[in-house]
Amino acid sequence: MSEADPDAALLARMAQGEDGAVRQFVGAKLPRLLALASRLLHDRHEAEDVAQEVFVRAWRQAGRWRPGQARFDTWLHLVTLNLCRDRMRRRRGVVVAEPPEQADTAPLADAALAAQAQSRAVADAVAALPERQREAIVLVHYQELSNIEAAAVLGVSVEALESLLSRGRRALRQRFAQEEGADHD
Repeated sequence: MSEADPDAALLARMAQGEDGAVRQFVGAKLPRLLALASRLLHDRHEAEDVAQEVFVRAWRQAGRWRPGQARFDTWLHLVTLNLCRDRMRRRRGVVVAEPPEQADTAPLADAALAAQAQSRAVADAVAALPERQREAIVLVHYQELSNIEAAAVLGVSVEALESLLSRGRRALRQRFAQEEGADHD
């Protein structure tokens, strides 16, 4: 049973109320789920709220989870994705001003700022993709899920996921090619 789902034994320990099982589970899963929520929401505080809600739901689900077709990790990613979608829908149309960037006085500040600008440009380009393409890109390239796992999270076939990835990558290439062309004008 645990071969099919590497989290099965830990879930059973959580369901039995074993000391440290929840702490071990959170320690193992928090970095990836927080990274997913942060990439989708672009707000660390909201991402932390989402992660907290995911772990509350995981704790409630631990005793009822029946290993089968999906792994618990896939379910966690799906819950995280859905909570992020809910938050993004609620805030559509609401403009939040970002605080001004702080000047970096450390040596090599220009390089750090250039890297930060490039990272922000990539994040903005990914954020501008249509929702399903963005989610596919984030799950596969940032969360490092396999195509099979990402397709399961999104509830699509592997072929449909590959199509989303292809269209998303093409849109990103086009955007950066346009920006590159605009920089040379």
